Amino acid sequence: MDLHNGRLLWTDNLTELEFNRNTTNKHYDAIIVGGGLSGTLCAYMLAQEGMKLAIIDKRRMATGSTMANTGLLHSLNDIMLKDLIAQIGETKAVRFYRMCQEAIDKLEEATASLPISSEFKRRKTLYYASNEEDAVLLRKEYETLRQFSLDAEFWNRGQIENHFPFSKHAAIVTHQDAEMNPFQFSIGILHHLKRLDVELFNHVTVHNITNCSSGIELLTSMGTLKSENVIFATGYETPPHLSRASSNLDCTFVMASEPIKDLSPWKDRMLIWETKRPYLYLRTTADGRIIAGGLDEKLHRTSKSKEWIRNRAELLRKNVSELFPMLEIKTAFSWGAVFGSSYDQLPLIGRHPARERIYYLLGYGGNGIVYSMLGSIILRDLILERPNKDADIVKLER
Repeated sequence: MDLHNGRLLWTDNLTELEFNRNTTNKHYDAIIVGGGLSGTLCAYMLAQEGMKLAIIDKRRMATGSTMANTGLLHSLNDIMLKDLIAQIGETKAVRFYRMCQEAIDKLEEATASLPISSEFKRRKTLYYASNEEDAVLLRKEYETLRQFSLDAEFWNRGQIENHFPFSKHAAIVTHQDAEMNPFQFSIGILHHLKRLDVELFNHVTVHNITNCSSGIELLTSMGTLKSENVIFATGYETPPHLSRASSNLDCTFVMASEPIKDLSPWKDRMLIWETKRPYLYLRTTADGRIIAGGLDEKLHRTSKSKEWIRNRAELLRKNVSELFPMLEIKTAFSWGAVFGSSYDQLPLIGRHPARERIYYLLGYGGNGIVYSMLGSIILRDLILERPNKDADIVKLER
């Protein structure tokens, strides 16, 4: 599957990292299939436990969906807390929101330990009402967040106009969100793992998976690999032994501008998104670019065409210009990418319901990096047989 098309923003400097050509281990504690953000984060957590690990990827590591990721880290989610409470109950819903906040803290800790800067930066977020009816919904959501002591402010039209050059009916402002360069983050983790003797294999395809007396055997294009456990962190590719019916795949579009010298009209360079679906989302970068994404649509042939990607990028540019008419915004990069979401808007993380020693880390949804972090913690505990009450919230058989 082509996971992205167009001209991507993040720079590929993976050539300086040396990959393994032949395995030096006859048996691993865990093999992670997928060398993007989810797979590398999972390896990062397991390597801290001294486990003997390998990561394999059928592409070049970090060049799948990770390269197309826009690097927004939210404490709020695509599904509002009040709706999630109605869906899974108060205790689990509130806990899931807290898990997301904790995951951002863990991501910040991880960036500090890596040899390459991931441009991690704490940001506030403006989540605005796209119409008058949604302003009422935002007020209810704000009251729900405050009921459970989750950090948030409610801004009315006047407060928004005081801080931004545009007017919206209402907004929720959160304070502990963040942005990062997801590609650089993944590269930094890979360098870190290499120092810990984690074996990294590019361009390796898994042909078959069987149980054996010592755990799992993977028949791959480089031969048979044996491991106690296997974790599939395959992003939007179809994961083995798991039904695709649990997720929906769409195409999303992104534009990134040329650097802009003066972004002072953009209050605190907040992350910005809206209530309508599909939603427009925006952020700035360390070098002063604007990234805008959205216009999600069903996957079809035109989604992959350069002309269609340019068309979507121009619409995104116009949307940003409507919000910030004083800024001269010129598109420098534009791309389309596969985007997946689960039927209940939560990630799919955990042990296969019928096959022991096989695990999945599938961070479906608009908060994928955050889900990958919280999922890595859950899988670490499951594999090491440690208690983890959070695992039940995102388990596969829910």
